[in-house]
Amino acid sequence: MNSRQVLVHELRDSYKTIPMENTKENDKLPEIFAADVFCDRELEKMIPSSSFKVIKECRRVGRQIPENIADQIANAMKEWAMSRGATHFTHWFQPMTGLTAEKHDAFLQTTMSDDHLLLRFSGKELIKGEPDASSFPSGGIRSTFEARGYTAWDMTSPAFIRKRRNGSVLYIPTCFCSWTGEALDKKTPLLRSQEVLSREATRLLHILGNNDVHTITPTLGVEQEFFLIDRGFYLKRPDLIACGRTLLGAKPSKGQELEDHYFGSMNTRILACIQELEWELWRLGVPTKTRHNEVAPGQYEIAPIFEHASLASDHNMLTMQLLKDIAPRHGLECLLHEKPFAGVNGSGKHCNWSMSTNEGENLLEPGKTPARNAQFMVFLSAVIRAVDLYADLLRISIVTPGNDYRLGANEAPPAIISIYLGRELDSVCQDIIRDDAPNDEPEPTIESPASASSSKMAMKLGVTSLPNFPRDSTDRNRTSPFAFTGNKFEFRAVGSSQTVSRPVMMLNTIIAESIRYMSETIEKQLRGGVTLTQAIQNVVRDTLRRHYRIVFNGNGYSEDWVVEAAKRGLPNYKTAPDALAEFLVEKNVRLFAEFGVLSQSEVVAHRNIMYENYVKALSIEAAALHNIASTFILPACINAQGKIAKSVKNTMDLLGEKPVEGQKEYVKQIASRIQELIQSIEDLKKEIDEGVKLHHHSEDESDPLQTAVLHSNRNIMSSMKKCRHACDSLELIIENSVWPLPTYAEMLLLR
Repeated sequence: MNSRQVLVHELRDSYKTIPMENTKENDKLPEIFAADVFCDRELEKMIPSSSFKVIKECRRVGRQIPENIADQIANAMKEWAMSRGATHFTHWFQPMTGLTAEKHDAFLQTTMSDDHLLLRFSGKELIKGEPDASSFPSGGIRSTFEARGYTAWDMTSPAFIRKRRNGSVLYIPTCFCSWTGEALDKKTPLLRSQEVLSREATRLLHILGNNDVHTITPTLGVEQEFFLIDRGFYLKRPDLIACGRTLLGAKPSKGQELEDHYFGSMNTRILACIQELEWELWRLGVPTKTRHNEVAPGQYEIAPIFEHASLASDHNMLTMQLLKDIAPRHGLECLLHEKPFAGVNGSGKHCNWSMSTNEGENLLEPGKTPARNAQFMVFLSAVIRAVDLYADLLRISIVTPGNDYRLGANEAPPAIISIYLGRELDSVCQDIIRDDAPNDEPEPTIESPASASSSKMAMKLGVTSLPNFPRDSTDRNRTSPFAFTGNKFEFRAVGSSQTVSRPVMMLNTIIAESIRYMSETIEKQLRGGVTLTQAIQNVVRDTLRRHYRIVFNGNGYSEDWVVEAAKRGLPNYKTAPDALAEFLVEKNVRLFAEFGVLSQSEVVAHRNIMYENYVKALSIEAAALHNIASTFILPACINAQGKIAKSVKNTMDLLGEKPVEGQKEYVKQIASRIQELIQSIEDLKKEIDEGVKLHHHSEDESDPLQTAVLHSNRNIMSSMKKCRHACDSLELIIENSVWPLPTYAEMLLLR
């Protein structure tokens, strides 16, 4: 029995739930929700009411808080944190690594004259930090020796406490920029895009006669998918440790074919882990609401209620971090990679996006009156136009090394960006495009799911013991990358491991540009003497006619759609390199610069970092696979071959050659597969060496990063596939007891 089999035997069948670390048995949700968040109700208790009014006004108009009031906030924050056991604070930010970063500082100072200890936290320390920026990705914005960087307090996201067994830390959400003022993080462009969207959407609403609105906020609900596997298996898989995904592994006899895992009863051990996660998230003010088994064995999903987009981004980063922190306490490991196992569904992060006014009105909610429906159609048309014109940017926004394995694999949306509207809304749009309705007839009304009458929308189930219930006005289309689901759009193509900041930043920006177009077009017609009603009808009809090619309500997985999309002129960027090649086209660079979301140098930096991440991720995967194949798989298979060959020879010496002909063929088959593996290992090593050469010695190339990316995508990935095929074919014929790695069946099915 090898170590893998011992691990399987030791796997605990009767797992005992571990008491939750920061929650007591008698805790109640209403009492502990946001208990570890320094929110306004805490601040208002601790500073003068006049100062609190100034803070609220500064937030409303986007003005900097005066220094004396910043000192009051900082002192209140320190006192609140220390009363909860905090000894340190940290500026918490999202560098271009795709993760979060933090540097802890204690609340203490000493005097020069004696050993007296002072506990201080000033407004200056709250507003600005100065971490070393030299080791974070900058995409060429700065040289390595230029180390200075700044973190700046983000007032839109509240500070919070993270409690650990040995103490607590105050976390202050911040942005991160270079000494020159250029953004070195993903949060800053997101906040810029939110301001741009608010400005343009408010302008349009005022044109439409809705003058009470002064702020528009993009809202976001993030559905997070992930895998949980036994940590013992994880620690015996070097590929999972290094890459977050398995680089080899034969398909198990049972995967997701029976569709029995989806929404199934949750394993006790898994449930204990997710319950602890939920309590931790609730304490941090994250309104997580749902949990369930996902499609693949070992795959799960949690999702919160909608929040302001930048806060939802912070909360999703917290969710991923807590998943990684809490799972090991339950003997589990969380895998956030988009495709950790071949042959079963990968993981995504569905971003449910909409826009909300300061009065709480959802701009993508169809209204009950013609005026509200006219407003809805203007904003809907703006979204359709934006996605059609900037489908390349939406595809770029979801580029991760892992997402290439998932997109279009009959489990996730295809790489072709399109919009799903549903039957009812599509019918309304088609009528507008054809302009069938006479001018004296009222405009078509659109029933929202919430307002639709049950008599019109009721679904009868044919079972007398079950009640009739209202049907939603739109079905769901799991094959659509960007689907309208009643009062929001669901961006389904986002990868499970990535921060939502970049996809939402791009979505905000392209829609802001489209809303500006709608405003300018309506204003131009109004100056020409056209009535507001007619101007709205004209711009909506014209916009839909020009851009309705992006709408597709059918099966995105079908080959017919690939052909149809090409006829419509829709781009199909199948891989990350295909998409990233479009990042620096003139219209995209101009868009970000005009709205002040990304400067030209920042756009170049983003593209360079995405290129670098892609090359580095594939380089790590290739090196890990080469190591595993050379030092785990090959020796185990050669040893197994030797033992079998010796046994066959002994049998042949005893019984003669004829009785062992089949056994000899078995040995030949193993030998042939081993030779195939040896050759694939050699070929992979050559491509790895060539990739290193291209990455570091391509001065003659006009775009060395792009050259390295294309080599990784074509050559290295091709060699990895051949090496994996050789390993997986050997796994299926080698004696189970000598196979050195935990198998798919063990990792996916044993919990």
